[in-house]
Amino acid sequence: MKNSIDNKIGWNFDNTYVGLSEKILTKIKPVTVKEPKLLILNKSLAENLGLNFSGINKDELASIFSGNELPKNSNCIAQAYAGHQFGHFTTLGDGRAVVLGEHITKENKRFDIQFKGSGRTPYSRNGDGRAALGPMLREYIISEAINSLGIPTTRSLAVVSTGEIVLRETPLRGAILTRVASSHIRVGTFQYVALTGDEKAFKSLLNYTVDRHYPEIKNSNNIALELLKIVIKKQCDLVTNWMRVGFIHGVMNTDNMAISGESIDYGPCAFMDNYDLNTVFSSIDRNGRYAYGNQPIITKWNLARFAETLLPYIDKNKDEAIKITTDTINEFDSIYEKKWNNMMKAKLGLIEKKDGDKKIILDLLNWMENNKADYTNTFLYLLEDDFKNNKIYEKEAFIKWYKKWRNRINNESLLLMKKSNPSLIPRNHIVENVLKMAEQNDLKPLNELLKLVKKPYEKHTNIDDYQKADKNSNKYQTFCGT
Repeated sequence: MKNSIDNKIGWNFDNTYVGLSEKILTKIKPVTVKEPKLLILNKSLAENLGLNFSGINKDELASIFSGNELPKNSNCIAQAYAGHQFGHFTTLGDGRAVVLGEHITKENKRFDIQFKGSGRTPYSRNGDGRAALGPMLREYIISEAINSLGIPTTRSLAVVSTGEIVLRETPLRGAILTRVASSHIRVGTFQYVALTGDEKAFKSLLNYTVDRHYPEIKNSNNIALELLKIVIKKQCDLVTNWMRVGFIHGVMNTDNMAISGESIDYGPCAFMDNYDLNTVFSSIDRNGRYAYGNQPIITKWNLARFAETLLPYIDKNKDEAIKITTDTINEFDSIYEKKWNNMMKAKLGLIEKKDGDKKIILDLLNWMENNKADYTNTFLYLLEDDFKNNKIYEKEAFIKWYKKWRNRINNESLLLMKKSNPSLIPRNHIVENVLKMAEQNDLKPLNELLKLVKKPYEKHTNIDDYQKADKNSNKYQTFCGT
Protein backbone atom coordinates (compact mmCIF):
# COMPACT_ATOMS: atom_id res chain seq x y z
CA MET A 1 0.00 0.00 0.00
CA LYS A 2 1.31 3.46 -0.82
CA ASN A 3 2.33 5.58 2.16
CA SER A 4 0.11 8.44 0.93
CA ILE A 5 -2.98 6.24 1.21
CA ASP A 6 -1.87 5.02 4.65
CA ASN A 7 -1.41 8.57 5.85
CA LYS A 8 -4.77 9.64 4.50
CA ILE A 9 -6.58 6.77 6.20
CA GLY A 10 -4.90 7.46 9.53
CA TRP A 11 -3.74 4.02 10.59
CA ASN A 12 -1.67 4.21 13.76
CA PHE A 13 -0.38 0.75 14.49
CA ASP A 14 1.43 -0.42 17.58
CA ASN A 15 2.19 -4.09 18.18
CA THR A 16 2.70 -4.85 21.85
CA TYR A 17 1.22 -8.36 21.85
CA VAL A 18 4.09 -9.65 19.72
CA GLY A 19 6.38 -8.93 22.67
CA LEU A 20 4.86 -11.81 24.61
CA SER A 21 6.04 -15.40 24.47
CA GLU A 22 6.42 -16.86 21.00
CA LYS A 23 4.57 -19.88 22.36
CA ILE A 24 1.25 -18.03 22.10
CA LEU A 25 1.54 -16.50 18.63
CA THR A 26 2.83 -17.04 15.13
CA LYS A 27 3.86 -14.24 12.81
CA ILE A 28 1.98 -14.83 9.59
CA LYS A 29 0.41 -12.67 6.90
CA PRO A 30 -3.06 -13.11 5.40
CA VAL A 31 -3.28 -15.27 2.30
CA THR A 32 -4.05 -13.08 -0.70
CA VAL A 33 -7.34 -13.56 -2.54
CA LYS A 34 -8.22 -13.54 -6.22
CA GLU A 35 -10.89 -10.91 -6.68
CA PRO A 36 -11.80 -8.96 -3.53
CA LYS A 37 -14.89 -6.79 -3.56
CA LEU A 38 -15.99 -4.45 -0.79
CA LEU A 39 -19.55 -5.23 0.32
CA ILE A 40 -19.95 -3.09 3.41
CA LEU A 41 -17.89 -0.54 5.34
CA ASN A 42 -18.81 0.64 8.83
CA LYS A 43 -18.31 4.38 8.39
CA SER A 44 -19.45 5.33 11.90
CA LEU A 45 -17.02 2.86 13.47
CA ALA A 46 -14.25 4.10 11.19
CA GLU A 47 -14.95 7.63 12.39
CA ASN A 48 -14.80 6.49 16.03
CA LEU A 49 -11.42 4.93 15.31
CA GLY A 50 -10.16 8.12 13.69
CA LEU A 51 -9.94 6.48 10.28
CA ASN A 52 -10.84 8.24 7.04
CA PHE A 53 -11.69 6.10 4.03
CA SER A 54 -13.28 8.86 1.96
CA GLY A 55 -11.56 9.39 -1.34
CA ILE A 56 -10.26 5.80 -1.35
CA ASN A 57 -11.80 3.97 -4.28
CA LYS A 58 -13.61 0.67 -3.83
CA ASP A 59 -10.87 -1.39 -5.45
CA GLU A 60 -8.30 -0.01 -3.03
CA LEU A 61 -10.66 -0.57 -0.09
CA ALA A 62 -11.25 -4.15 -1.20
CA SER A 63 -7.50 -4.71 -1.40
CA ILE A 64 -7.02 -3.25 2.09
CA PHE A 65 -9.78 -5.26 3.77
CA SER A 66 -8.87 -8.51 2.07
CA GLY A 67 -5.27 -8.37 3.21
CA ASN A 68 -3.93 -8.14 -0.32
CA GLU A 69 -2.30 -4.86 0.72
CA LEU A 70 -1.27 -4.36 4.34
CA PRO A 71 -1.08 -1.06 6.21
CA LYS A 72 2.28 0.38 7.12
CA ASN A 73 3.59 -0.77 10.52
CA SER A 74 1.13 -3.63 10.80
CA ASN A 75 2.69 -6.79 12.24
CA CYS A 76 0.41 -9.71 11.49
CA ILE A 77 0.03 -12.60 13.90
CA ALA A 78 -2.22 -15.58 14.56
CA GLN A 79 -2.83 -16.21 18.25
CA ALA A 80 -2.67 -19.55 20.02
CA TYR A 81 -5.16 -20.42 22.75
CA ALA A 82 -6.95 -23.38 24.26
CA GLY A 83 -10.53 -23.93 25.27
CA HIS A 84 -13.18 -26.09 26.82
CA GLN A 85 -15.46 -26.73 23.86
CA PHE A 86 -18.77 -28.05 25.14
CA GLY A 87 -16.89 -29.03 28.30
CA HIS A 88 -14.04 -30.86 26.56
CA PHE A 89 -10.55 -29.33 26.74
CA THR A 90 -8.46 -28.94 23.61
CA THR A 91 -5.69 -26.73 22.24
CA LEU A 92 -6.76 -24.25 19.58
CA GLY A 93 -5.75 -21.01 17.94
CA ASP A 94 -6.65 -18.60 15.17
CA GLY A 95 -7.25 -21.16 12.46
CA ARG A 96 -8.69 -18.63 10.03
CA ALA A 97 -7.88 -15.24 11.54
CA VAL A 98 -4.94 -12.87 11.62
CA VAL A 99 -4.47 -9.81 13.85
CA LEU A 100 -2.88 -7.01 11.84
CA GLY A 101 -1.85 -5.13 14.95
CA GLU A 102 -3.18 -2.68 17.51
CA HIS A 103 -4.55 0.60 16.19
CA ILE A 104 -4.18 3.53 18.60
CA THR A 105 -6.81 6.26 18.39
CA LYS A 106 -6.22 9.95 19.08
CA GLU A 107 -7.84 9.34 22.47
CA ASN A 108 -5.07 6.78 23.12
CA LYS A 109 -7.48 3.85 23.00
CA ARG A 110 -6.05 0.58 21.74
CA PHE A 111 -7.94 -1.79 19.44
CA ASP A 112 -6.99 -5.04 17.76
CA ILE A 113 -7.67 -5.04 14.03
CA GLN A 114 -8.29 -8.61 12.91
CA PHE A 115 -9.12 -10.28 9.61
CA LYS A 116 -11.44 -13.27 9.93
CA GLY A 117 -11.40 -15.73 7.03
CA SER A 118 -7.91 -14.66 5.94
CA GLY A 119 -6.44 -18.07 5.18
CA ARG A 120 -4.66 -20.98 6.79
CA THR A 121 -2.43 -20.63 9.84
CA PRO A 122 -0.45 -23.15 11.93
CA TYR A 123 -3.63 -23.53 14.03
CA SER A 124 -5.97 -24.41 11.17
CA ARG A 125 -5.68 -28.16 11.72
CA ASN A 126 -7.67 -29.58 8.81
CA GLY A 127 -9.47 -26.33 8.01
CA ASP A 128 -9.01 -24.19 4.93
CA GLY A 129 -8.69 -20.96 6.91
CA ARG A 130 -11.43 -19.32 4.92
CA ALA A 131 -14.90 -18.07 5.81
CA ALA A 132 -18.20 -17.98 3.97
CA LEU A 133 -20.08 -14.80 3.18
CA GLY A 134 -23.22 -15.58 5.21
CA PRO A 135 -21.51 -16.08 8.60
CA MET A 136 -19.33 -12.97 8.12
CA LEU A 137 -22.36 -10.81 7.35
CA ARG A 138 -24.19 -12.40 10.29
CA GLU A 139 -21.38 -11.31 12.62
CA TYR A 140 -21.52 -7.81 11.14
CA ILE A 141 -25.27 -7.55 11.73
CA ILE A 142 -25.36 -9.08 15.20
CA SER A 143 -22.29 -7.32 16.56
CA GLU A 144 -23.67 -3.96 15.40
CA ALA A 145 -27.03 -4.79 16.98
CA ILE A 146 -25.41 -5.82 20.25
CA ASN A 147 -23.35 -2.64 20.32
CA SER A 148 -26.41 -0.49 19.67
CA LEU A 149 -28.26 -2.31 22.46
CA GLY A 150 -25.58 -0.95 24.81
CA ILE A 151 -23.76 -4.24 25.36
CA PRO A 152 -19.94 -4.52 25.25
CA THR A 153 -18.88 -6.26 22.06
CA THR A 154 -16.31 -6.62 19.35
CA ARG A 155 -17.27 -4.60 16.28
CA SER A 156 -17.22 -5.17 12.55
CA LEU A 157 -15.46 -2.65 10.35
CA ALA A 158 -15.88 -4.20 6.91
CA VAL A 159 -16.80 -7.27 4.90
CA VAL A 160 -15.32 -8.13 1.52
CA SER A 161 -16.14 -11.01 -0.77
CA THR A 162 -13.05 -12.83 -2.00
CA GLY A 163 -14.10 -14.01 -5.42
CA GLU A 164 -13.36 -17.53 -4.26
CA ILE A 165 -15.51 -20.49 -3.28
CA VAL A 166 -15.29 -22.19 0.11
CA LEU A 167 -16.48 -25.74 0.41
CA ARG A 168 -18.68 -26.67 3.34
CA GLU A 169 -21.72 -28.92 2.94
CA THR A 170 -22.26 -26.96 -0.26
CA PRO A 171 -20.05 -24.52 -2.20
CA LEU A 172 -20.34 -21.01 -0.72
CA ARG A 173 -19.04 -17.55 -1.56
CA GLY A 174 -15.91 -16.67 0.37
CA ALA A 175 -15.58 -13.53 2.49
CA ILE A 176 -13.33 -11.78 5.00
CA LEU A 177 -14.59 -9.76 7.96
CA THR A 178 -12.53 -7.07 9.66
CA ARG A 179 -13.12 -7.30 13.40
CA VAL A 180 -12.27 -4.62 15.95
CA ALA A 181 -11.77 -5.64 19.58
CA SER A 182 -10.35 -4.20 22.78
CA SER A 183 -8.17 -7.30 22.54
CA HIS A 184 -8.44 -10.95 21.62
CA ILE A 185 -7.16 -12.19 24.99
CA ARG A 186 -9.47 -14.97 26.09
CA VAL A 187 -9.88 -17.30 29.04
CA GLY A 188 -8.51 -19.83 26.58
CA THR A 189 -5.35 -17.75 26.16
CA PHE A 190 -4.60 -18.17 29.85
CA GLN A 191 -5.47 -21.87 29.64
CA TYR A 192 -3.02 -22.33 26.78
CA VAL A 193 -0.11 -20.67 28.58
CA ALA A 194 -0.89 -22.51 31.82
CA LEU A 195 -0.75 -25.77 29.85
CA THR A 196 2.80 -25.01 28.70
CA GLY A 197 3.98 -24.77 32.31
CA ASP A 198 6.05 -21.71 31.41
CA GLU A 199 5.80 -19.52 34.51
CA LYS A 200 7.65 -16.60 32.92
CA ALA A 201 5.30 -16.62 29.92
CA PHE A 202 2.25 -16.77 32.18
CA LYS A 203 3.42 -13.86 34.35
CA SER A 204 4.08 -11.83 31.20
CA LEU A 205 0.56 -12.52 29.93
CA LEU A 206 -0.94 -11.71 33.33
CA ASN A 207 0.91 -8.40 33.63
CA TYR A 208 0.21 -7.52 29.99
CA THR A 209 -3.52 -8.15 30.41
CA VAL A 210 -3.67 -5.99 33.53
CA ASP A 211 -1.69 -3.17 31.90
CA ARG A 212 -3.86 -3.27 28.79
CA HIS A 213 -7.31 -3.63 30.33
CA TYR A 214 -7.26 -2.97 34.06
CA PRO A 215 -4.30 -0.73 34.95
CA GLU A 216 -6.13 0.40 38.07
CA ILE A 217 -5.21 -2.89 39.78
CA LYS A 218 -1.57 -3.12 38.65
CA ASN A 219 -0.24 -1.94 42.03
CA SER A 220 -2.43 -4.22 44.14
CA ASN A 221 -0.83 -6.80 46.42
CA ASN A 222 -2.42 -9.70 44.52
CA ILE A 223 -3.06 -8.78 40.90
CA ALA A 224 -4.10 -12.32 39.95
CA LEU A 225 -6.90 -12.30 42.52
CA GLU A 226 -7.93 -8.75 41.66
CA LEU A 227 -8.01 -9.65 37.97
CA LEU A 228 -10.26 -12.61 38.73
CA LYS A 229 -12.63 -10.40 40.73
CA ILE A 230 -12.89 -7.74 38.05
CA VAL A 231 -13.41 -10.28 35.24
CA ILE A 232 -16.19 -11.90 37.30
CA LYS A 233 -17.95 -8.54 37.53
CA LYS A 234 -17.41 -7.81 33.82
CA GLN A 235 -18.83 -11.17 32.80
CA CYS A 236 -21.78 -10.78 35.19
CA ASP A 237 -22.60 -7.48 33.50
CA LEU A 238 -22.27 -9.05 30.08
CA VAL A 239 -24.48 -12.09 30.62
CA THR A 240 -27.07 -9.97 32.46
CA ASN A 241 -27.31 -7.81 29.37
CA TRP A 242 -27.61 -10.86 27.13
CA MET A 243 -30.49 -12.04 29.29
CA ARG A 244 -32.05 -8.58 29.16
CA VAL A 245 -32.47 -8.61 25.40
CA GLY A 246 -33.02 -12.35 24.92
CA PHE A 247 -29.67 -12.95 23.22
CA ILE A 248 -28.27 -16.47 22.99
CA HIS A 249 -24.56 -16.65 22.22
CA GLY A 250 -24.72 -20.29 21.21
CA VAL A 251 -21.09 -21.34 21.79
CA MET A 252 -19.93 -20.21 25.22
CA ASN A 253 -16.69 -22.15 25.14
CA THR A 254 -13.84 -20.78 27.25
CA ASP A 255 -12.05 -19.68 24.09
CA ASN A 256 -15.07 -17.46 23.38
CA MET A 257 -14.90 -15.59 26.70
CA ALA A 258 -12.90 -12.36 26.36
CA ILE A 259 -11.02 -11.06 29.39
CA SER A 260 -12.11 -7.55 28.37
CA GLY A 261 -15.76 -8.43 29.04
CA GLU A 262 -16.79 -7.99 25.40
CA SER A 263 -19.09 -10.32 23.49
CA ILE A 264 -16.90 -12.16 21.01
CA ASP A 265 -17.23 -14.76 18.25
CA TYR A 266 -20.71 -14.64 16.76
CA GLY A 267 -21.25 -18.11 15.36
CA PRO A 268 -24.62 -19.81 15.91
CA CYS A 269 -25.96 -16.83 17.86
CA ALA A 270 -29.61 -15.76 17.77
CA PHE A 271 -32.30 -13.82 19.63
CA MET A 272 -35.10 -15.56 21.49
CA ASP A 273 -38.66 -15.06 20.28
CA ASN A 274 -41.05 -16.81 22.68
CA TYR A 275 -39.79 -16.74 26.25
CA ASP A 276 -38.35 -20.13 27.14
CA LEU A 277 -35.31 -20.76 29.34
CA ASN A 278 -34.52 -23.88 27.32
CA THR A 279 -34.28 -22.07 24.01
CA VAL A 280 -31.41 -23.38 21.86
CA PHE A 281 -30.79 -22.48 18.24
CA SER A 282 -27.30 -23.88 17.68
CA SER A 283 -27.33 -27.01 15.54
CA ILE A 284 -24.35 -28.42 17.46
CA ASP A 285 -25.74 -27.81 20.96
CA ARG A 286 -27.71 -31.03 21.08
CA ASN A 287 -27.95 -31.20 24.88
CA GLY A 288 -28.76 -27.54 25.50
CA ARG A 289 -25.51 -26.77 27.34
CA TYR A 290 -25.62 -23.18 26.09
CA ALA A 291 -29.39 -22.65 26.22
CA TYR A 292 -30.68 -19.18 27.09
CA GLY A 293 -31.34 -20.05 30.73
CA ASN A 294 -27.97 -21.80 31.16
CA GLN A 295 -25.87 -18.80 30.15
CA PRO A 296 -25.28 -17.55 33.73
CA ILE A 297 -24.38 -21.08 34.88
CA ILE A 298 -21.90 -21.53 32.04
CA THR A 299 -20.43 -18.09 32.67
CA LYS A 300 -19.61 -19.15 36.22
CA TRP A 301 -18.22 -22.47 34.97
CA ASN A 302 -15.95 -20.68 32.50
CA LEU A 303 -14.78 -18.29 35.20
CA ALA A 304 -13.87 -21.26 37.37
CA ARG A 305 -11.67 -22.53 34.52
CA PHE A 306 -10.03 -19.10 34.36
CA ALA A 307 -9.50 -19.17 38.11
CA GLU A 308 -7.75 -22.53 37.86
CA THR A 309 -5.04 -21.01 35.70
CA LEU A 310 -4.44 -18.28 38.30
CA LEU A 311 -4.11 -20.58 41.34
CA PRO A 312 -0.28 -20.55 41.59
CA TYR A 313 -0.29 -16.75 41.42
CA ILE A 314 -3.05 -16.18 43.96
CA ASP A 315 -1.25 -17.97 46.79
CA LYS A 316 1.88 -20.14 46.88
CA ASN A 317 0.11 -22.51 49.26
CA LYS A 318 -2.06 -24.63 46.98
CA ASP A 319 -4.76 -25.37 49.58
CA GLU A 320 -5.04 -21.71 50.51
CA ALA A 321 -5.15 -20.70 46.84
CA ILE A 322 -8.00 -23.15 46.20
CA LYS A 323 -9.93 -21.85 49.21
CA ILE A 324 -9.52 -18.18 48.22
CA THR A 325 -10.39 -18.88 44.61
CA THR A 326 -13.42 -21.04 45.42
CA ASP A 327 -14.80 -18.38 47.75
CA THR A 328 -14.23 -15.74 45.07
CA ILE A 329 -15.91 -17.75 42.30
CA ASN A 330 -18.88 -18.50 44.54
CA GLU A 331 -19.48 -14.76 44.87
CA PHE A 332 -20.68 -14.92 41.27
CA ASP A 333 -24.12 -16.14 42.32
CA SER A 334 -24.92 -13.20 44.58
CA ILE A 335 -23.37 -10.67 42.18
CA TYR A 336 -25.35 -12.03 39.25
CA GLU A 337 -28.61 -12.34 41.19
CA LYS A 338 -28.39 -8.71 42.26
CA LYS A 339 -27.59 -7.52 38.75
CA TRP A 340 -30.34 -9.69 37.22
CA ASN A 341 -32.95 -8.44 39.72
CA ASN A 342 -32.00 -4.82 39.05
CA MET A 343 -32.10 -5.45 35.30
CA MET A 344 -35.56 -7.01 35.44
CA LYS A 345 -36.84 -4.24 37.68
CA ALA A 346 -35.63 -1.73 35.10
CA LYS A 347 -37.39 -3.63 32.31
CA LEU A 348 -40.62 -3.39 34.32
CA GLY A 349 -40.05 0.14 35.60
CA LEU A 350 -40.05 -0.93 39.26
CA ILE A 351 -38.21 2.02 40.75
CA GLU A 352 -39.10 1.74 44.42
CA LYS A 353 -37.80 -1.29 46.26
CA LYS A 354 -40.63 -3.41 47.68
CA ASP A 355 -40.90 -6.92 49.05
CA GLY A 356 -43.12 -8.09 46.22
CA ASP A 357 -40.75 -7.11 43.40
CA LYS A 358 -39.33 -10.58 42.84
CA LYS A 359 -42.81 -12.10 42.71
CA ILE A 360 -44.00 -9.57 40.12
CA ILE A 361 -40.98 -10.42 37.96
CA LEU A 362 -41.27 -14.19 38.26
CA ASP A 363 -45.04 -14.23 37.85
CA LEU A 364 -44.72 -12.44 34.52
CA LEU A 365 -41.89 -14.67 33.27
CA ASN A 366 -43.79 -17.81 34.28
CA TRP A 367 -46.90 -16.56 32.51
CA MET A 368 -44.87 -15.70 29.41
CA GLU A 369 -43.33 -19.17 29.30
CA ASN A 370 -46.66 -20.94 29.85
CA ASN A 371 -48.34 -18.90 27.12
CA LYS A 372 -45.43 -18.80 24.67
CA ALA A 373 -45.44 -15.01 24.74
CA ASP A 374 -42.84 -13.13 22.74
CA TYR A 375 -40.10 -11.88 25.06
CA THR A 376 -39.18 -8.60 23.35
CA ASN A 377 -42.71 -7.64 22.34
CA THR A 378 -44.28 -8.33 25.74
CA PHE A 379 -42.13 -5.66 27.39
CA LEU A 380 -42.67 -3.33 24.44
CA TYR A 381 -46.44 -3.78 24.74
CA LEU A 382 -46.26 -2.99 28.46
CA LEU A 383 -44.23 0.13 27.74
CA GLU A 384 -46.64 1.34 25.08
CA ASP A 385 -49.74 0.03 26.91
CA ASP A 386 -50.87 -1.44 23.62
CA PHE A 387 -51.18 -5.20 23.19
CA LYS A 388 -52.03 -5.11 19.47
CA ASN A 389 -55.29 -7.06 20.00
CA ASN A 390 -53.23 -10.12 20.84
CA LYS A 391 -55.60 -12.59 22.47
CA ILE A 392 -53.11 -14.11 24.91
CA TYR A 393 -52.95 -10.79 26.80
CA GLU A 394 -56.70 -10.97 27.37
CA LYS A 395 -56.33 -14.03 29.59
CA GLU A 396 -57.41 -13.64 33.19
CA ALA A 397 -54.02 -14.52 34.67
CA PHE A 398 -52.28 -11.79 32.70
CA ILE A 399 -54.96 -9.18 33.45
CA LYS A 400 -54.64 -9.94 37.15
CA TRP A 401 -50.86 -9.54 36.99
CA TYR A 402 -51.16 -6.40 34.87
CA LYS A 403 -53.34 -4.62 37.44
CA LYS A 404 -50.78 -5.26 40.20
CA TRP A 405 -47.98 -4.01 37.97
CA ARG A 406 -49.84 -0.85 36.91
CA ASN A 407 -50.20 0.13 40.55
CA ARG A 408 -46.41 0.22 40.83
CA ILE A 409 -45.43 2.42 37.89
CA ASN A 410 -45.45 6.10 36.96
CA ASN A 411 -44.00 8.38 34.27
CA GLU A 412 -40.51 7.93 35.68
CA SER A 413 -41.00 4.18 35.39
CA LEU A 414 -41.71 4.51 31.68
CA LEU A 415 -38.49 6.47 31.12
CA LEU A 416 -36.54 3.67 32.80
CA MET A 417 -38.31 1.05 30.70
CA LYS A 418 -37.47 2.86 27.46
CA LYS A 419 -33.77 2.55 28.25
CA SER A 420 -34.03 -1.16 28.99
CA ASN A 421 -36.44 -2.51 26.37
CA PRO A 422 -35.66 -2.37 22.65
CA SER A 423 -38.45 -1.71 20.19
CA LEU A 424 -36.92 -4.31 17.90
CA ILE A 425 -34.18 -6.91 17.68
CA PRO A 426 -32.65 -8.58 14.60
CA ARG A 427 -35.29 -11.27 14.26
CA ASN A 428 -33.86 -14.59 13.17
CA HIS A 429 -36.01 -15.04 10.08
CA ILE A 430 -35.30 -11.47 8.99
CA VAL A 431 -31.56 -12.06 9.34
CA GLU A 432 -31.80 -15.26 7.33
CA ASN A 433 -33.68 -13.50 4.54
CA VAL A 434 -31.16 -10.66 4.51
CA LEU A 435 -28.28 -13.11 4.22
CA LYS A 436 -30.05 -15.02 1.45
CA MET A 437 -30.54 -11.82 -0.54
CA ALA A 438 -26.92 -10.79 0.04
CA GLU A 439 -25.79 -14.11 -1.42
CA GLN A 440 -27.69 -13.02 -4.55
CA ASN A 441 -25.86 -9.64 -4.59
CA ASP A 442 -28.85 -7.71 -3.24
CA LEU A 443 -27.57 -5.72 -0.23
CA LYS A 444 -30.58 -3.43 0.09
CA PRO A 445 -32.37 -5.61 2.72
CA LEU A 446 -29.11 -5.82 4.70
CA ASN A 447 -28.69 -2.06 4.79
CA GLU A 448 -32.34 -1.52 5.72
CA LEU A 449 -32.02 -3.92 8.64
CA LEU A 450 -28.79 -2.28 9.82
CA LYS A 451 -30.44 1.15 9.88
CA LEU A 452 -33.10 -0.19 12.24
CA VAL A 453 -30.95 -2.28 14.57
CA LYS A 454 -28.56 0.63 15.05
CA LYS A 455 -31.44 2.54 16.72
CA PRO A 456 -33.13 -0.17 18.81
CA TYR A 457 -34.59 2.10 21.50
CA GLU A 458 -36.19 4.60 19.17
CA LYS A 459 -39.80 4.42 18.07
CA HIS A 460 -40.00 3.52 14.39
CA THR A 461 -42.97 3.56 12.05
CA ASN A 462 -44.03 0.85 9.62
CA ILE A 463 -41.78 -1.83 11.07
CA ASP A 464 -44.36 -4.47 11.95
CA ASP A 465 -42.64 -7.03 9.76
CA TYR A 466 -39.38 -6.51 11.66
CA GLN A 467 -41.12 -6.95 15.03
CA LYS A 468 -43.03 -10.13 14.32
CA ALA A 469 -41.66 -13.46 15.50
CA ASP A 470 -41.31 -16.28 13.02
CA LYS A 471 -44.14 -18.81 13.39
CA ASN A 472 -41.57 -21.58 12.99
CA SER A 473 -39.02 -20.10 15.39
CA ASN A 474 -39.00 -23.28 17.50
CA LYS A 475 -37.57 -25.11 14.48
CA TYR A 476 -34.95 -22.47 13.70
CA GLN A 477 -31.31 -23.59 13.68
CA THR A 478 -28.06 -21.68 13.35
CA PHE A 479 -24.64 -23.00 12.41
CA CYS A 480 -21.07 -22.15 13.33
CA GLY A 481 -20.19 -21.22 9.78
CA THR A 482 -16.71 -22.69 10.00
